[in-house]
Amino acid sequence: MSQTSLDDDELFGEMASEMREDVESALAEARAALPEADEVWESDADNVLGVLNGLRSALDVGDAEDHLRDAKKAFVMGKRADAFEDADDLEAEIETVEDLIATIEDAHDQVGDLASTVPELRSTLEDAHADADEDGGASEDADADEDEE
Repeated sequence: MSQTSLDDDELFGEMASEMREDVESALAEARAALPEADEVWESDADNVLGVLNGLRSALDVGDAEDHLRDAKKAFVMGKRADAFEDADDLEAEIETVEDLIATIEDAHDQVGDLASTVPELRSTLEDAHADADEDGGASEDADADEDEE
């Protein structure tokens, strides 16, 4: 190998370029792992609980968090090594994907809470209406007794 092929500046430039590509690639994989918009918007469920369970499943970020972590690791290494001429665009993209994942996870938690609440609410409402029907029946019997007198 000749001396020119081992030039430190050239090697550093190649490595900086590879680090940028690693960050961009990991960010692209993170975005690809996010749920599709139609998965979150459309439902084939027959009832509210089915819709909520389907939505909760659709709001799974999957491997997006792992890919984002890989992007952040490569970014931090490149930034500390001062390998990027302009790191602002990468940093902004990382923040965008990070915010999107956080929003999806928040929605997932909210839907999970609602999916737990709706069956309880249904049961409570059924009990309330059953009690009202029983009380209504007792009132009708009392009214009928008064009419007979």
